[in-house]
Amino acid sequence: MSDFPRGRTAIVGAATFGQGKAPGYEASDLAAIASAMALEDAGLSLADVDGLFFCHPTDTMGGLSFAQYLGIRPKVTDNNRTGGSAFQTYVEHAAYLLDAGAIDCALIAYGSNQATATGKLVSTVQPMRYEAPYRPLNPVSSYALAAARYMHQYGATREQLGAVALAARKWAMLNPEAFKRDALTMDDYLASRMVSDPLSVLDCCLVTDGAAAVVMTRADRARDLKRAPIKVLGAAAESHHREIGWLDDLTVTAAARSGARAYQRAGLTPADIDVVQVYDAFTINTILFLEDLGFCPKGEGARFVEDGRIAPGGALPVNTNGGGLSCCHPGMYGLFPIVEAVRQLRGEAGDRQVADASFAIAHGNGGVLSSQATVILGAAAT
Repeated sequence: MSDFPRGRTAIVGAATFGQGKAPGYEASDLAAIASAMALEDAGLSLADVDGLFFCHPTDTMGGLSFAQYLGIRPKVTDNNRTGGSAFQTYVEHAAYLLDAGAIDCALIAYGSNQATATGKLVSTVQPMRYEAPYRPLNPVSSYALAAARYMHQYGATREQLGAVALAARKWAMLNPEAFKRDALTMDDYLASRMVSDPLSVLDCCLVTDGAAAVVMTRADRARDLKRAPIKVLGAAAESHHREIGWLDDLTVTAAARSGARAYQRAGLTPADIDVVQVYDAFTINTILFLEDLGFCPKGEGARFVEDGRIAPGGALPVNTNGGGLSCCHPGMYGLFPIVEAVRQLRGEAGDRQVADASFAIAHGNGGVLSSQATVILGAAAT
């Protein structure tokens, strides 16, 4: 029997702000605006928030700073930093705390102005001790290593990686908030500048500004709020390594285990999922995560994404907002897949809406395939 409070907590508000470029805003400004929008979406206010889950891109004590910025005194402040997977872990932690009665309203937020503040941001990430002497162009070099191994082991081609980029762009073209909405062809992809072989610039995520926020409460309270609640059915996380050289198999990530636990807690299987949101910082990510999350067998992912299968009109809708490859990627992308999953399950995704979406998965990745976290959500009627 699962120890997870399946369906007893819910996301009741969600918002994004400043995706692309938002000149004149600092990271906390962006996050605060997204937070206010998410709370308004839920019909709640800052006075209701007693659990704050926040990861600042450059401030290691960002949780304290952001609570002060918002003028709140939360009972719980979580400033966990596992990279882009932090936000899925926040959902898991918030679900347990809400169900236990330790808090009543959780705000999960993030914002970054990395695009418009280029050259002004200070990295707080320590160099990787065993790899730094070789001067890798990280994170791309680490992902290129995984991509090269996958291509060698399973015979994947650049065209198959390109299918991921093209699918993301086709979804982005349906999303008015996406940063990259111009048409992209396979010829464009194959001609794009190589960054770290075999990954070209079009295999790599965008560099943008942007903020997102979600609000969670217990399901019994959620029924009385402004919007139909999106139930948190399952969540799980697992961290494996810091440096890519410690990964046991460059083609298998900890998503295989975090995903399996999330499915078990949700009482669902991959076949039940209608919409998939994964952390596509690089094209190889989408292929690895679709395999590790059970949507196709190991080694079949590159063939699985061919022929528009994950694009609009395809059999499996993946990264329906355009993902980190074409929608936005403000340093850490993990909260944006959650927001997009909520919008799909609410039926408010406009031209990119997936018909009759009842269950969605939102997966986060941190570091260099280092930390994997999975959240499974269900529409109000599920």
